[in-house]
Amino acid sequence: MVGGAVLAVSVFLPWYGTDPSSRFAQINGARGDQSCWDVHPILRWLLLAAAVAPFILAYIIATDTQLSWARGEMTMVTSIAALGLIFYNGVIDRPGNPSSAISLKYGWFLALAGTLAMIAAAALRSSEHERARKPPGTI
Repeated sequence: MVGGAVLAVSVFLPWYGTDPSSRFAQINGARGDQSCWDVHPILRWLLLAAAVAPFILAYIIATDTQLSWARGEMTMVTSIAALGLIFYNGVIDRPGNPSSAISLKYGWFLALAGTLAMIAAAALRSSEHERARKPPGTI
C-alpha cells in the first residue's frame, strides 16, 4: 500500500524540467518543472488507477474473499503495466522539444520506486498462495 500511495503522490510532483540555459526548451509550450498531471492527460488517470490496486488487494485480504487466481496477481499485472508506462514516458519518449533539453525530476523517480515496491509486494503476496496441480492433458 505504501508503493501505491507513493505512486499516487508522485503524479502531482515534478516529473520533467526544462534546461534553463536553453531558451527553446519547452513542454507543451511551458518552461520550468512540469508534473505528470500537467503533461500527460491520459497517463495521469491510468497511474492513479494503478495506485488504487494495492488498496483493493488489502480489502480482498481483509474480507478473506475467495478468488479464482492467486491474491496479488492482478496487482502485479497493473504494477508492471504502470512501470512500463512510466519507463516509456520518461526514457523512450520524453515529452517536450528538444527532448535532450528536458530532464527527469524527482517525481518520476518516486513513481518508478512506487511501482517497483508494488511489484515486489504483489510478488510476495502471490507467492503465498499455492496453486493446485492438475493432471496432464486437462485445462
